[in-house]
Formats: sequence, C-alpha cells, structure tokens
Amino acid sequence: MTDSVDVLITADRVPAYAHPGDAGADLHAAEAVVLEPGERATVGTGVAIALPDGYVAFVVPRSGLAFKHGITIVNAPGTVDAGYRGEIKVALLNTDAREAYRIEPGDRIAQLVVMPVSRARFVEVEKLPGSLRGEGGFGSTGFGANQSGAHA
Repeated sequence: MTDSVDVLITADRVPAYAHPGDAGADLHAAEAVVLEPGERATVGTGVAIALPDGYVAFVVPRSGLAFKHGITIVNAPGTVDAGYRGEIKVALLNTDAREAYRIEPGDRIAQLVVMPVSRARFVEVEKLPGSLRGEGGFGSTGFGANQSGAHA
C-alpha cells in the first residue's frame, strides 16, 4: 500500500505517472525551445503547485532524454519548497557536443517527485562524535587505507 498526498495544482497539463508504481510524474514543456550543443535554457511547464507543509517536490531529469539526447537538468534535483507558488520551470542543459535538441510544447522534459521531508534541528557542539568513515570525502570509499579522501 502506498501513501498519497493531495497537491493543489493549476496547470496547462497536469503531471501524470506513466506507470503504476512510478516515483516521478511527467512534467511537460509549455513552450518551444531549441537547445544548441552545450546550451542551457529555463523551460516553463505551465504548472504551479501548493504542497502541504512537511512535503517537498524534486524536479529530476528523465533518463530517456539524458541517455538518448544528452538533455539533463542543470540543478538536478531542482527543489520546490512547500511555500513556493510560482510556475515550475526546468533549467535544461544540452550536453551533446554536436546536436541541437528541439523541445515542443507538450514534450515530456522532467519528472516531479513529491516526498515528505523532515526539518533538521541543528545542534552546535564543540566536536563531532567519531564514525567509521571519519573525514573521508569525495571518492574516499573503495580506495586503499593510504589514500586521502580530503578535497578542496
């Protein structure tokens, strides 16, 4: 059994889940855009939502667009906070070095994932407790014990 949450929406086209069990609902372009190689553009979706307190929506890339055409989201995942009421826009990037990509109104350009979110209570301390990982940073797992995980 899955939980569901009511999300109030105004939309040119309401996001929809392509298959039962999908985590992301498809967002569609509300405007035409041509992304030249290496170019990025903000594309409107015609969708605005009102999330209940305690929820967040993440705008994530569509795997098919990324794999087949090199189209991804610059700030993936884009975060839509519960208090935001404006149009959801997607910052798309064409990573293909040779081919332009045309987006037409109605094209699926991203997915919207709605999730409950916890608010952290940050507690300042003089020193953090130890852990097995310690201060190992980016890429520190899978390397030998002599490798430093520190990164600038």
